[in-house]
Amino acid sequence: MNQQPYSAQRSAAQRNSAREEKKTGSWYAIRRAYFPFLIRREKLKDYFAAGSIDFWFLSFVVILSVVGLVMMFSASYVNALYVNKDAYHYFKSQSVFLLIGLAAMYLVSRVRPDVFRDLSVIVSIGALFLLVYVLINPYSVPGKEEFKRWIEIFPGTDITMQPSEVAKLAIVMFCAWRMERDTKKIAKDWKQMFFYAAVIAVVCGLVYAENHLSGTILMFALGVAMTYLGGIKMAWYGVAASALAAAVLVLILVPPARTAAIDLLDDYAGDRITAWLDEDYSPDGARWQINQALYAIGSGGLFGTGLGNSRQKHMFVPEPQNDFVFAIVCEELGFVGAFLIIVLFVLLVGRGFVIALRAKNRFSALLVMGICFQVGLQTALNIAVVTGTVPNTGISMPFFSSGGTSLLMLLGEMGMVLAVSREAKLQKVQ
Repeated sequence: MNQQPYSAQRSAAQRNSAREEKKTGSWYAIRRAYFPFLIRREKLKDYFAAGSIDFWFLSFVVILSVVGLVMMFSASYVNALYVNKDAYHYFKSQSVFLLIGLAAMYLVSRVRPDVFRDLSVIVSIGALFLLVYVLINPYSVPGKEEFKRWIEIFPGTDITMQPSEVAKLAIVMFCAWRMERDTKKIAKDWKQMFFYAAVIAVVCGLVYAENHLSGTILMFALGVAMTYLGGIKMAWYGVAASALAAAVLVLILVPPARTAAIDLLDDYAGDRITAWLDEDYSPDGARWQINQALYAIGSGGLFGTGLGNSRQKHMFVPEPQNDFVFAIVCEELGFVGAFLIIVLFVLLVGRGFVIALRAKNRFSALLVMGICFQVGLQTALNIAVVTGTVPNTGISMPFFSSGGTSLLMLLGEMGMVLAVSREAKLQKVQ
């Protein structure tokens, strides 16, 4: 029997010893804890998931994407013709981003969910960097110079992105990653709440500094939802809900307190809240958009005026392709059409939670629930604004509002849910 010389055996032992020593080093420990994708996988196939995606969730995404594109075009062509001299201006841009987004959704759906876990810290760090960068070097939109929400992707072009869109996903990924690691700590140590509260406060503060009140509200609600889903004790939410309800009642019923609170906000947000509370119906008031949206909704009736027949989009509702696209939906499709679209959103979110309940691990479940909650909350807030239920905060409607990079981010998130559904379905079959 052939044996290796003693020197060769010793060299092999030394290499193994050095390899094991490297694995116990501080840098290796940092990479293993926060950047495991750098050391965990050796082959390309280790990054991709097998199995079939959830048919129903995919169907709801595709239907909403197509209906959203059609309604965005119907709502936008008058404004596009008047402002851009091209009725198809928004439609062409949104169509390109939709096709790219659907392709990206498919590619993301092929990635293993544990890769998302490994990338959570990097995505979070990147989101924080972008939130700071946009305050230092924002892209100035003509007529909206006071807003610092956009970064120019390619110099000399109008292609921009909002770091807040990345931050929404980052909050979900970071909380899902951290809460999976700290499951036992969260259940036992009530002080864990302060760590997550600090993280949420930092992100909300940076978004608010962009003059982006709607984004701040959405980030805060998303962060609270993630802590709830992650297992933070219910007593915290009872105290917070009671305090919030009391504050809202004071602001509504006590004019001096309301005035003092509004003075703390910037002029733009304060004026809109004041107009909402005081029911300002003057033609040039801050409530102008909401008033015109209500006229559109009322004009729609039960079955609507018909696709393309909206009157309010003829320069009455400002930029109807964005935040107030749902008003045009109500006018052209009526109560029945608007109700069916809301049902589609409910089915999408509900199916997402079914996928989450069948997920392979805690991270995947929290990731899917966070993403679906974000879509549902953003839709509900947009509809609440359009119907005058809450002040106009400038929040977009998923799948419907014009915005290429936000659509790409949304479809990428849908791809993450579909990626989890692959493994969830496999686990169910096995």
